Amino acid sequence: GVGTAIAYPTAVALHDLGSKVDVIMGFRNKDIVILEDEFAAASDNCYMMTDDGTYGEKGFVTVKLETLLEAGTEYDLVVAIGPVPMMKAVVDITKKYNIKTLVSLNPIMVDGTGMCGCCRVIVNNELKFACVDGPEFDGAEVDFEDLMLRNRSYIDEEREKDHECQNELAIAAAKAEAEKEA
Repeated sequence: GVGTAIAYPTAVALHDLGSKVDVIMGFRNKDIVILEDEFAAASDNCYMMTDDGTYGEKGFVTVKLETLLEAGTEYDLVVAIGPVPMMKAVVDITKKYNIKTLVSLNPIMVDGTGMCGCCRVIVNNELKFACVDGPEFDGAEVDFEDLMLRNRSYIDEEREKDHECQNELAIAAAKAEAEKEA
C-alpha cells in the first residue's frame, strides 16, 4: 500500500545484484493495487495481500511474513516500508528470527535539514532526524512507541484538513454535475 512505490527501486536494485527477492505487498482492497507486474518482474516471489480478501490472500503482510518464516523460509534482510504500525509489527516478527530489518521512516518533515526537529525519531536510544540521518534505520533500534505518539501529534489538524478537502471535492463534483445538466 503506502510504501509500495518507495519499495520498488530497492527491489529492482537487489534483484539486479542477483539477490533472491521476495516481495509481500499489502493493500486495503483490490481497487488500490499498484505496481504488481513491476514487482513480479523484479522478484523471485511476489505475494499479494488485501485486508478484505478481494485480491490475493486475505490478511496483512505480517501474516504472510510469519507464515513464510514458520515454513522455514530464510532471509538475510527484510525491508519494511509503509505505515508505522505495520513496520513495528514486521520488526516484532523478524526479531524472533534474528533477521536484520530496515525500516523507512517518513515522519512529518518541514525543512529537510533537521533544524525544525519535526522528524525526530529515537534510534538506539539516540535522537536522530529522519530527514538527514535516514530515512532508513535498523528497525530493531527504532523506538516505535515514541514514533507513533509523535505521528499522532497533528491528528486533529489532519482530520480538519481532510474534512475541508472532502467538502471541496463534493462542491466541485456538484458544480461539474450542474454544468453538465445546464
